[in-house]
Order: sequence, then structure tokens, then C-alpha cells
Amino acid sequence: MVRGLSHYIGGRLVEGTSGRFGDVFDPCTGDVQARVPLANQDEVRQAVAAAGEAQAGWAGTNAQRRARILLKFVDLVNRNMEELARLLSSEHGKTLADSKGDIQRGLEVVEFAAGAPHLLKGEFSTDAGTGIDIHSLRQPLGVVAGITPFNFPAMIPLWKSAPALAAGNSFILKPSERDPSVPLRLAELYSEAGVPDGVFTVVNGDKEAVDALLEDPWIKAVGFVGSTPIARYIYATAAAHGKRAQCFGGAKNHMVVMPDADLDQAADALVGSGYGSGGERCMAVSVAVPVGEETADRLVAKLQDRVKGLRVGHSLAPDSDFGPVVSAAAKERIEGYIRSGVDDGAALLADGRGLRVEGHENGFWLGPTLFDHVTPEMAVYRDEIFGPVLSVVRAAGYEDALRLCTENPYGNGVAIFTRDGDAARDFATRVDVGMVGINVPIPVPLAYYTFGGWKASGFGDLNQHGADAFRFYTKTKTVTTRWPSGIRQGSSFVMPEGS
Repeated sequence: MVRGLSHYIGGRLVEGTSGRFGDVFDPCTGDVQARVPLANQDEVRQAVAAAGEAQAGWAGTNAQRRARILLKFVDLVNRNMEELARLLSSEHGKTLADSKGDIQRGLEVVEFAAGAPHLLKGEFSTDAGTGIDIHSLRQPLGVVAGITPFNFPAMIPLWKSAPALAAGNSFILKPSERDPSVPLRLAELYSEAGVPDGVFTVVNGDKEAVDALLEDPWIKAVGFVGSTPIARYIYATAAAHGKRAQCFGGAKNHMVVMPDADLDQAADALVGSGYGSGGERCMAVSVAVPVGEETADRLVAKLQDRVKGLRVGHSLAPDSDFGPVVSAAAKERIEGYIRSGVDDGAALLADGRGLRVEGHENGFWLGPTLFDHVTPEMAVYRDEIFGPVLSVVRAAGYEDALRLCTENPYGNGVAIFTRDGDAARDFATRVDVGMVGINVPIPVPLAYYTFGGWKASGFGDLNQHGADAFRFYTKTKTVTTRWPSGIRQGSSFVMPEGS
């Protein structure tokens, strides 16, 4: 049975009125399991208006009370974890354990955002001038929006919404139309926790809804995670309409393996970070960079052994290492990159095409693919594939490996595996990438640090979560005060000085 989905506006589920719908697939079977309404401009305007009406009252709720509501929300999500994870797996295709990790990493940011009473404190200076005090206030922007991707349908909406709500804003979420059910369920749980009607909104849609949000004058800031071309578009369009923008794009994450590294540890890390979640992660390692031919030969042999043992299966099967990719179009695109790698002369050591899972033959299946002798000119190296494809690019020496990572147009994440502290310190200092792992393959910072890439991976001055989130979702007001002392000083026509 195909479910009908809705928007979430004004604290309740609202049916779409545009007459346009998108299909939501079960990636394990290839079947349509739901239809999601695609909002038009009028529906977006109605949602924004409801959010605007609700925001002043929410901003007037003191930060500690807002934090208590967020903590109640965390408890509700934990109590509904199994339901949410199964719903997520059914629409995305990632394993149940991976779905729970998706949700948990989102909750960590909600827990951090509950520290809003401290994070929203301003500054105060007494006697900044004769009889003059100066203090600053952090105030909410108003109505803000988040446009989030299919690959983390719980984590990224929570990363975007929790700091925005904690700071006193209303938040409008436009999730991916490929897996919208978890965001809608999170909206219900926000309401159950005590978030007032209209303060958290979900508007489903495609480019029409996105453009309506970008152009609406009520929307003061927009956060986005997705591909680099769309990140650039949203950043430029938001700026043209006078909005703050925080946009994160694609990635081509490298992992340098030095000759002194523990190669078993490195191989395990590459397999987990390269193929986990079917490679559909912006922090997935898609390029292994062994230093020296001997290191490369030994590492590739270990990778081949591990790839042979990987189990691709139904997302709810407990023994699956990873499930299907999200859509038939994604599968076709990834297979095209595999063909191009072969045509360009890379050595195909493991071919994920043609995989069939018994009982689910129409699912969007791809097995792990491993290329060796990839060069920087090849499309499998240049482009973000976003699938279970790992490329080995051999480096003659450390400086060559460092240069490869630094010169890549993306700058999201990078890792180095080594026992040499001096090499690791030098690499972390010099590499032109936003997030660095040392013997850590997926260097996603914890919630109280910020997450963000450089170069073509990130657009905007402030990162996600951590203190940057509160800087992004607030504006600073500075107040200069002098109380009458009974002494008249007369008019002054000179620029005031600091003392």
C-alpha cells in the first residue's frame, strides 16, 4: 500500500494542494512506498507566515525554558528510536545500525544546543568611557530555513534546527523528497516536547519550494547541505536576497597511508569509511593514497581480501554491512563512473555491478567497487561519485600525497594513517582541507566543535554546530549606556573617544 505524506505546518500535518507529488521508493525492493506532496509558492508563503507569527512568542520564552523543551525532545526521540530508525532505513536503504547512528549524531547537537543559556550570553564592559557602560545582546534572526539532503534525513535536519530553535528562531525545514518521513516524524516529536505550533515547520518540495524560500523576505537565513553546484546556487541566490547563507557541498575525501602505518588498521578504516552507507556520505573516504609502491601493493592486497567478504543486503538484515543506494538514478550514475574508470585505464579489482540480492531483485543494488592505479585526470578521481567506489591513487612520496590532497578542488575531510607524530603534525598543519583525521578515517567533529569544509565543499563564513551555529542564527546588538550624573556637559560636536 502506498502511503500519502503531508507537510507539517502550524503544529499539524497538512495535505498538499499543489497537485504535484513525488514518489518515495523502498531502495531494497524498488517499489514505491509513499507519495510526498511538492509545495508550490503559495504553500511556502503560508508556511512562512505561520512561522513568522509564532516566532515572537518563542523568542520571548527564556532560553532556559527553550533548552528544557529540547531536552524533552531528546528523550522522546530516544524512546522512539527503533521506529525512527526503521522508517529511515526503509526510505534511504542504510542499515538499521547505521540509521540509529544517523539519529544519534543528530541528537548530540540537540544536547549541545540545550546549552543555549550560556552560548547566548553577551558581553559587558563597565566604564568603557567616563560614566559609560557597553553591553552586547545576542538576539534571534526571526524565521530561518534549512534545506537538507537525502543521505542523513535525521542528522542534518537536527544539526540545522536545534541551534536555530534554541536561539529563539522559527525554523522551516525543506527535507529531501526522497526520504521525508523521518523529518515529518521529528516535527511531531518537537510538538510533543512543547515546541509551539508554527515554530518548527516541514515543507516538502523540489526546486519551486527551494526558490520560494530563498526569495521570501521573511526568511533571514538559509542553511544547506548537498552537492556543490546546488550549494553555489543557494549561496548566491540567498545572498542576492539579503539572507545569511551557510552552504555545504560535495567532497572527495583522501586517506594518506604512510609506510610506517599499521596497514591492517588502515585497510579496515578504508573499507568501513569507503563502503559504509553505500558510500553515500559527504565524509566517506573515496580515495586511498598509499605512499610508496611497497606500501601500495601491501595495502591493496589487504583491501581486496576485505572487499571479498563484504555483505550487501537488505537494510533490516542484521548481517548486512551496507544496503542499496538510494535510487535507480543513483545506481545508473555510479555504474557510469565505473565504466569510465575502466575506459580510462584504471585497474578494476572489484566490480560492484550486476549484484543481485535474492528475493529483492528489483532493489537498487551495487556491490563494493575497488580501483587501483587511478590517476588525477580520471573522472573516478575528479568527481564526487557518492557510491561504494574506492579509488587507489599511488603517491611516490609524502610531499606528493600532501600535494594531491591540497590541490584537489574539494576540501571537506582528509585523513592520514601513520605512527610518526612529526609527519602527522606537519600534515594537519599544511593540508588545505577543513577537517583532518589522524588515524581516524571519518573526522566528523563532536557537537561542541564545528563541522565544515573548505574550497568547493563549503560556502559561507560560519560552520555547522558548535559555537558557530549560535553565531549564525543570532544577530549581535551593542548597547552603549550613560545614566545622568547631575552634571551638565553641554553639546559636543567631536567624535567620542574611548576614554
